[in-house]
Amino acid sequence: MPDPSDFPESTLVPVNGVELEVFEAGRHNAGRPVVLCHGWPEHAYSWRHQVPALVEAGYHVIVPNQRGYGGSSRPAEVTAYDVEHLSGDLVALLDHYGYDDATFIGHDWGAFVVWGLTLLHPHRVNGVINLSLPYQERGERPWIEVMEEVLGGDFYFVHFNRQPGVADAVLDANTSQFLRNLYRKNEPPREPQPGMAMANLARAQTPLGEPVMSDSELAVFVSAFESTGFTGSINWYRNLDRNWRLLADADPIIQQPVLMIYGDRDLVARSERLAEFVPQVEVVTLDCGHWIQQELPDETNRAILTWLEQQGA
Repeated sequence: MPDPSDFPESTLVPVNGVELEVFEAGRHNAGRPVVLCHGWPEHAYSWRHQVPALVEAGYHVIVPNQRGYGGSSRPAEVTAYDVEHLSGDLVALLDHYGYDDATFIGHDWGAFVVWGLTLLHPHRVNGVINLSLPYQERGERPWIEVMEEVLGGDFYFVHFNRQPGVADAVLDANTSQFLRNLYRKNEPPREPQPGMAMANLARAQTPLGEPVMSDSELAVFVSAFESTGFTGSINWYRNLDRNWRLLADADPIIQQPVLMIYGDRDLVARSERLAEFVPQVEVVTLDCGHWIQQELPDETNRAILTWLEQQGA
């Protein structure tokens, strides 16, 4: 079995006006690129179980810490984190490694960026595997506006946008506790609490459920966010309505073959109309929560590798 503790060393790669901290493995498999895109509040290291399995299966694996994360650049302007910049980073990363296109795998916010990349730069993407977050339909009104109306001002997406700096400060002050409380699985159901969920989590003394990772694995995430703070990563949320506008002219149909992996107990809503926007989609559901590739690494790897083999990627 590949050893996930054997995570590659990082290099800084200049792309699109910033530098990305990139973890690369399997260069001897050049010609079969797979790019792994983490979510929030994550790190390239969230793919530690997938990297060795993909290399062993013959892929050249490229795992960036995206802008705002880890050792990558953290521009000050909020608009530097919109989908145009984030997808532009990935296009420039392909250019750096000399690839016309690649298969992209995204989890959570990384999935949002991969969907956006596929809409904005379709010729650079030959296949998509997304975990947790399905394709988001672009409705008549901007996303945050709708969320505010339906879910209220305390919903964390809305709060991040309407009260800039407030959540960042709470998370920065409680980094270790917040990440420990967030990365849990098999959590007992509980009544919704008043206030903003992420701030509540950061202040909670007692974690629920079971840890998703070992203390030494969690320490990688804690040390990264203690060094960077949370503002860069939260700025991704602060561009949702801007992203809604930036995607206005894109053809909304994803033509590439896609594997969508859901966690049965994930709180992220599934898409009822996925196949209308993603006609070549195959759906796999695993018995886990939100942190799919970390909760069930072997099952995730099996789903990914089986699908890639079928695509002849």
